[in-house]
Amino acid sequence: MSKILETQRLFLNPILPSQLNTLHNIFIDPYVRKYLCDDRIFSLQQVEEMLLESQKLFDEQKFGLWFIETKDNQKIVGFAGLWYFFAEKQPQLAYALLPEATKKGYATEASTRILEYCFNDLGYQYLLASCDKPNIESQKVALRIGMEEVEEKTIKGNSTIFFKIER
Repeated sequence: MSKILETQRLFLNPILPSQLNTLHNIFIDPYVRKYLCDDRIFSLQQVEEMLLESQKLFDEQKFGLWFIETKDNQKIVGFAGLWYFFAEKQPQLAYALLPEATKKGYATEASTRILEYCFNDLGYQYLLASCDKPNIESQKVALRIGMEEVEEKTIKGNSTIFFKIER
């Protein structure tokens, strides 16, 4: 599980079990959970289960969740990765940034690198992403990396927009 990805300004490092508290702190941040978690506060145990699933996915399928770390000050500012959300055939692009890391292009940069990894290393023919309709910033990221809106569904009472990009 040593698949480190790199961009001009970022390192994407697979999240290790010893980093559970850091991941939990991201998930419980009010800004992050507003859209990513339907405003639910995940328990430490729930995040630990996600982390264990991420490790399993890295071992079996070569993807999971990576911390987004800035190169200039080695600060973890969020995470990005591939994750199964709605019983799809393959995982979706996912990311979350802490509020102080927004509006700097980090989400676009990390998402672009994950997209390249999907196409070049994993051999995917397409990649999906989804977000709650009110999450305008995530929609902008999807469009910036070349995705197109393909569908809108109501899932658990929330309007969710799906994006897709083909190889």
